[in-house]
Amino acid sequence: MTAFFVETCRKCSLAVTFMLFLQCTSAQTDFSALNAIIKRNEKTLGKEYVVVVQKAGKNIFLKESEEFKLKTPAPIASSSKWLTTALVMILVDEGKISLDDPVTKYIPIFSKYMKGYITIRHCLSHTTGLDIDPVGIMKIAQKNKFASLEEEVNSFATKKLIVDNPGEAFAYGGIGINIAGRIVEVVTKKTFDRVITEKLFRPIGMRTASFYNESGNAPNPSVGATCSAFDYLNFMQMLLNKGIFNNKRVLSEKSVQEMLTIQLPEAKLRYSPALAKGFKYALGNWVQEQDGDGNGIVFSCPGMLGTWPWMDTKRNLVGIVFAKDMDENQKSELFLQIKDAADAALDRQ
Repeated sequence: MTAFFVETCRKCSLAVTFMLFLQCTSAQTDFSALNAIIKRNEKTLGKEYVVVVQKAGKNIFLKESEEFKLKTPAPIASSSKWLTTALVMILVDEGKISLDDPVTKYIPIFSKYMKGYITIRHCLSHTTGLDIDPVGIMKIAQKNKFASLEEEVNSFATKKLIVDNPGEAFAYGGIGINIAGRIVEVVTKKTFDRVITEKLFRPIGMRTASFYNESGNAPNPSVGATCSAFDYLNFMQMLLNKGIFNNKRVLSEKSVQEMLTIQLPEAKLRYSPALAKGFKYALGNWVQEQDGDGNGIVFSCPGMLGTWPWMDTKRNLVGIVFAKDMDENQKSELFLQIKDAADAALDRQ
């Protein structure tokens, strides 16, 4: 009787295991359309690219080229802005600064040139009112020959014209983010690249991420980061988890929510890059899609070099297209095709 019972249990266990296997197999997401898009556009993507989609912290889609892998670091241009903003919010959590503090509280020279009404929030939302030079991000980076952030930001105070009242107009560029980066240095009494490594990169395990400038020039908080796709996904997973990474709190839930909230939606548009046409701006990142109530559900921070990280709070996933040498004329269209194909595959599941 006992032997019969054991044998029956064994057969039942095998049957259940087989049924679970079939269920898991049938639940596999069909990414054939996404693979076809990548294959069709390999010339545009170049020889060095990786495309990743993660759900619940696991890769559900990964496509790497032969010469570029998930953990290969490369410059990420404007995708740096999201990282810098997160660092500023860490200092907000620590009570060292407030988003609505005037910049002059930390950099008094701004008050000498009638620029005392600019706040840290204005800096992170590109609404400082200071004149910008709307050229390619890399041209801006190449012009950054300052020996320190202090020297660069002081030049903004003394030389940049006021073309709008702070908060009235949106003009995308590097000025505000770099001012915020300098405030980080003033408050912590450390260089920007050192602070972001200590307070953000190490806690999230972003081993390849750095703002260190090998040329000896000032670190550039707006476009100067180097990072791998793997590390940037860790960063977005932390945001998706409302500030927690590996059971450790990096940012408060309130600060994450503030970062993902559209800022000054009524501000007039003075300049916005073609990559983000139709998007709204939060703090350091774009609100790419909204729900019926106007709340953000998809957030991104595209860079001119070919990096497009996105976070989807509705589908609970993060993804990134990381192309080192991409055809600039087709970036936005291809990025959106890749994301749409990934969304469609998941929605069919």
